[in-house]
Amino acid sequence: MTDPINQQILLKSRPVGEPKERDFVFVETPIPEPGEGEILNRTIYLSLDPYMRGRMSDRESYAAPVELGSVMVGGTVSQVIKSNHPQFSTGDFVLGYDGWQTYGISKGETLRKLDPKQAPISYALGVTGMPGMTAYFALLDIGQPKAGETVVVSAASGAVGSVAGQIAKIKGCRVVGVAGSDSKCDYVVKELGFDACINRKTQDLSSDLKAACPDGIDVYFDNTAGPILEAVLQQINLGARIPLVGLISQYNAENAPPGPNLMPLLVKRALIQGFLVGDYQHRQAEFVKDVSEWLREGKLKYKEDVVERLDRAPHAFIGLLQGKNFGKLIVKVSDDPTR
Repeated sequence: MTDPINQQILLKSRPVGEPKERDFVFVETPIPEPGEGEILNRTIYLSLDPYMRGRMSDRESYAAPVELGSVMVGGTVSQVIKSNHPQFSTGDFVLGYDGWQTYGISKGETLRKLDPKQAPISYALGVTGMPGMTAYFALLDIGQPKAGETVVVSAASGAVGSVAGQIAKIKGCRVVGVAGSDSKCDYVVKELGFDACINRKTQDLSSDLKAACPDGIDVYFDNTAGPILEAVLQQINLGARIPLVGLISQYNAENAPPGPNLMPLLVKRALIQGFLVGDYQHRQAEFVKDVSEWLREGKLKYKEDVVERLDRAPHAFIGLLQGKNFGKLIVKVSDDPTR
């Protein structure tokens, strides 16, 4: 091993409102030794995702909060350095959950082997991993898009929204994105093939959504809640479906924001359903098969926003919650021998 230490980023304090870099602390510890049945992994890529903001708080949620003084949680792509596990060998590339550190110990239960010949290994943190699974199952199982319907996607240039919108196009839908800049809107229309995109910062959500969706909205893939959801509800069709995947607009709120008027859900007999990707782990093979095929056929495009070095993760994560990233945000923690 070339590195004599394990670099880690710990949660130092629970943020009030928007996270600050002082809420994290960078430490160096000895590289751990794997015990019986364990694996030592060297982190190559770390995923940064909006859900991590919820794990920094101690309020009740679907998952336990990160303990103060503990390594921040996060998905990782790593290479096995030492293995005392019969199913993993030194040199294997794996998708795991080692968090914000350069080395991690795993017992192997949640590791997934990666084949660099199938797709770049970093893709396992995005289009062929958790964000891609979220887009695939939330859209197809809850949204149930049908050819000719109109699908609206918020955070349309992000890791989840960009995939959801492209899958909706594959299914024959008219797709309208909502994003936070003109460059992001240009990307989702010109590169990803969306039919239209609305800049939530400079355009009027209500009137411009109505103009972009002349036949109303059948499916709203909701990554944000907040004002976009409120505007969408005024345009939904009878029997509309809303997969509720994220609440980006609320993650930094110190108090619960006022909710939108939900009367249209009643009048239009619409379905809104929360989605957690962990409920779909048993169907992962189905997702990987379809998405890998769409990638090979060029039907699905994917963009990464790569930050170099682990110590830059807090700054990049704060920017993610502000919408500064463009594509799937990952940290390149160490060299990728497959590239």
